[in-house]
Amino acid sequence: MAALRDYTALSFDVYGTLIDWEAGMRAGLRPLTDRLDVEMSEDAVLEMHARNESATQAQTPAKRYSDLLATVYRRCAEELGLSVDWDECERYGASVPDWPAFEDSAEALAYLKQHYKMIVLSNVDNRSFDGAARKLGIAWDAIYTAEDIGSYKPAQRNFDYLLAGIGQLGVQKSQLLHTAESMFHDHVPGRANGLDNAWIYRRHAKQGFGATMDPGALAETTFRFNSLKEMAEAHESGAI
Repeated sequence: MAALRDYTALSFDVYGTLIDWEAGMRAGLRPLTDRLDVEMSEDAVLEMHARNESATQAQTPAKRYSDLLATVYRRCAEELGLSVDWDECERYGASVPDWPAFEDSAEALAYLKQHYKMIVLSNVDNRSFDGAARKLGIAWDAIYTAEDIGSYKPAQRNFDYLLAGIGQLGVQKSQLLHTAESMFHDHVPGRANGLDNAWIYRRHAKQGFGATMDPGALAETTFRFNSLKEMAEAHESGAI
């Protein structure tokens, strides 16, 4: 049975795992949802975003994330029967650096950094990630963004890029633990590429998949934790 201390590197999804993107999305979409006569549930708002984001990423995989989100905002407005100007759409796209970190992320990352090479595999652009990096506070060993790669997870190209990158860092695939919340973006394609994985199940107390698409069958997981703090504490105790 695998133990956390068997690995030498962690690759992280960021948004949904380390950054509370659902809080950021809900706040950013309020100029739309506040105009509705009937209040939408949080899950309905997030599921609407997931549908439009996933479709737009598939249709325009090389588009920078902040620009893509502006299009997603307009598609959400159209779905709700609302009119918006492009400046409003662009404000939403520019909001990513302001999305909050989960309260345990920075401290847990600081601990894990003492024991692993730390790698980002994120569906954002580089400027947007800078905002997250300031909140998370560690020096990353490698940062691989969708802007660098030219496509969005769960595309195979993103995992090819990750596997090529860790080779340059001197990390073997068996030494890497892919650490993420999203089944759709990360765990299903990660397992298909033979990666061991840690599921940071931020939505453990909620129904559905929130801001990610339903992956269908869930991927197997090597480890499961409800927070990154739990993962750090498990490593520190040597219990797993």
